[in-house]
Order: sequence, then C-alpha cells, then structure tokens
Amino acid sequence: MGEIDESFIQSIEHRPKSISVEAEGIPVIDLSALNSQDLVVQVGDACKNWGFFQVINHWVPSSCREKVELASRAFFRQPSEEKRKVRRDEANPMGFYDTEHTKNVRDWKQVFDFTVENPTVVPASHEPDDPELQEIVNQWPGYPPNFREACEEYAREIEKLAYKLLELISLSLGLPAEKFNGFFKNQTSFMRLNSYPICPIPHLALGVGRHKDSGALTVLAQDDVGGLEVKRKSDEEWVQVWSNDKYESVEHRVTVNSERERFSIPFFFNPSHNVMVEPLKELTTKQNPARYKPYNWGKFHTTRNISNFKKLNVENIQIYHFRI
Repeated sequence: MGEIDESFIQSIEHRPKSISVEAEGIPVIDLSALNSQDLVVQVGDACKNWGFFQVINHWVPSSCREKVELASRAFFRQPSEEKRKVRRDEANPMGFYDTEHTKNVRDWKQVFDFTVENPTVVPASHEPDDPELQEIVNQWPGYPPNFREACEEYAREIEKLAYKLLELISLSLGLPAEKFNGFFKNQTSFMRLNSYPICPIPHLALGVGRHKDSGALTVLAQDDVGGLEVKRKSDEEWVQVWSNDKYESVEHRVTVNSERERFSIPFFFNPSHNVMVEPLKELTTKQNPARYKPYNWGKFHTTRNISNFKKLNVENIQIYHFRI
C-alpha cells in the first residue's frame, strides 16, 4: 500500500471522503452570449450564490493551452535535481517548489510559479513599517526548450480573460465596467503550474488543504483527472473585501488519487503592491457600513507567503482578521 511522511497527513476532520459528492447546478457562463446584460446577471448570481463558475467560449486558443500543458508535464517529469536548479526561496519566491504548506500541513504537490509582469515590484519584507521594495525576477528552466515561451504566451491570454471577467463582476455590482482596472496597474499577479503526483494513501493527504484565495480573482484550468472540491454555501458540503461581503471567496481544496497524476494551472489576478484594499464607498451605506478595515495588499500578500517556506505555529494572516 505504501507510506507517506507524517507531514502530509491531515487531521481526521479534514481528510477527504472516500466517496465524493457530485455538485449539481454549477454555473456555466457562456462568454459568447449576445445579450451582455444577461451575462452580467449570470455572473452576479454565480458570484453571490456560489463564489465560482465555469466559463466557456472564452477566446483562449486551445493550441495555447495545449502548449503550456505539454511544457508543464515535461518539466515536472524531470528528475528532482533538475527541477531544483530553479527552486524558489524567500529571496525569490518564483520558481519550482515541492514543500508548500496549507493550514500548516504539507501539500501533496509540486509547483512552478512565475509573475505576469517581469520584474514585479513587491515589499521587501512583511514588516508594516518597512518601506523598502524589491523586484522579483522570474527564473526559467532550460528544459523543455519552449517552456518560457509557452508560459508567457498562455499568461497573456489568461490576463485578457481575467480583465474581461473583472469588468463583468464590476458591472454586476452596479459599478462602471473599468472600476477595478486601475488597481491592477503594476499588478502582482502570478501564474502557477501545479503537479499532483500519484499518492499511495490518498485518503490521508490533500493536494492542497482547505483555503480561500486571497487575491481579486483566480482563473483555473484543470485536466480531466478531477480533484477540485468546493464548499458550497448552501450546505457547506465540500473578491470579498471590495464588495463588502456581497461576493465572498469560496473555500476549496484539492484531493489526490492513487492511480493518476493531476495537473492544473491557476492564474492569481492580484493588484499592485501599493493598493489599499477596503470596501468601496459605492457599496457601503449607513445601513450597510464597511465591514473591513483597510489593509495594504503588498504587505498582506508578503505576510501570507511566509507559510510557503516554513510551518507556522499559528494561523497565517487571513482576510477575516481585518473584519470590524
């Protein structure tokens, strides 16, 4: 049957169920819809009631996605010593990594991260009074030869899609389409290639433990293996501050299996490091006051990244820590 290191083992209450529940009614948004107002309503309903949705007819070329998927598989199937030539660390958090933790439990996965803007400017430390900034520069492997080209081409296409979705979300909140766009000048967005290897004891571990993404929007492409589990709001079976809780990030996790490895590619759409995140004035009233204190995105994100490199004795920073 095999064994796994104890650092991967989830506590009993957070282990995956042996039988998965198929969610029905997941919103599917057709971006080719001719009636843009209907599209806005659909996106708003999906954000409010689910926190996520699937998009079709999204204009991202299939050839572009296929190219990055093949490059990703080729990279991860190399020997560990080759992948570790571009291993990330606290000085440069972009590159390969295989010891990431979620909720202080090690994830059963390997990742490769790269920023959309190269270089990307971020705070030099998580200390609130430290004004120093640093530039993060992507590091690229020598194999496969087309790896960088495939990644950058795909990132450009997904960035276009992310802006389109952001505009639809803005309209669904009753705001101008480009209301959020200014927050993403000099963005800190990054893309991740995920590899979830075959796990000998999949009922004890998770590819990624339960969590909520902290950025504005995540665009995810996944293969046919499956494993993404989302906690539905209606029964809790397995963009938040700006909207003042009107739209809430959904908790999700990734299971693994003993038969097939799994690959996915999330794009984390994040604002500039100097953006102060707070409920928009247009969405607050005397009857519905702001529910969050303002916080600096760059410092928040840098603090969140601490747990990428070491196991913490306390819970890492979360958005709910800023609730009023």
